[in-house]
Amino acid sequence: MAELPSPPLRWGVQRRLEFIDFRLFWYGRFTRKAVTDYFGISAQQASADIQEYRRRAPENLDYDAVQRAYVRTQTFSAKFMTDAAERYLLQAAAVKNDWMMKENTWFEEMPLIEYVELRSKRTDSTILLRVLDAMNDSQAIGVKYASLTGSTAGVRTIAPHSMFYSMGKWYARSWSEEHNDFRDYNLNRIERVDAPKPCSVDRGLDYEWVQRINLKIRPNPNLVPAKQAAVAAEYSMTDGHLDVPCRLSMTFYLISQYNLDVEQPDLIPEKHQLVLNNKDDVVSAREMARKLSKEALARGGA
Repeated sequence: MAELPSPPLRWGVQRRLEFIDFRLFWYGRFTRKAVTDYFGISAQQASADIQEYRRRAPENLDYDAVQRAYVRTQTFSAKFMTDAAERYLLQAAAVKNDWMMKENTWFEEMPLIEYVELRSKRTDSTILLRVLDAMNDSQAIGVKYASLTGSTAGVRTIAPHSMFYSMGKWYARSWSEEHNDFRDYNLNRIERVDAPKPCSVDRGLDYEWVQRINLKIRPNPNLVPAKQAAVAAEYSMTDGHLDVPCRLSMTFYLISQYNLDVEQPDLIPEKHQLVLNNKDDVVSAREMARKLSKEALARGGA
């Protein structure tokens, strides 16, 4: 008789089985007390969860009477976690940077890590909320913004439609009433958000955001072959090439971050490990999309 499929798990049980997976994978052990303490459940419920885990992944754990703990087996294979490595590293960095508390992770002990990056100020939750509300309700908001472009406007009106993250910063992609085009606004430079008001601007006219292009990237050919191979492996290139789909408006940030706009003789190859094969096409497509968008906005969206 064929084995019946396991019934779907309730959300709370699923979370606790993921916790067991996490502790076994990264620490090689866990105790029933760890489950009860973290989730605030009874010992009886924790025992039931452990039995459910054992039923679904019997090859993953043994009980060690000396340690009085459940331990990882040699045949362990994560059953309930996905993207284990990235989750571990991102959460470790978040705790290190005070973005989240250790108590909100499943770490038993924090790994010994350092995080080397210039820290910008924390994003104001009230400002983020008002930007998100404006996005969701298709509204415009007045913002007091610390601009680097020399604009003297005290409060400018923007209509944010999307958000993105690049180089350690969050941005709101928005229509600008002052310029009647679409621009990026660094959330950490927004000092104040005023009450929202109706906005009829069609966000679909932001052609730089809507349209995408593939950035065709390869290792710098001036690197010696062994170093080119190392760069290709780091970025999971195929035959020494990498196609990166990207919104046109965001190509600026990727190009800047990886020095893809730097002429090869300007930096030593080790400082300029990647080159962009289709830089002219990318820049041309971005400029054309921006031009068409501004023309459409000037016509009133017609």
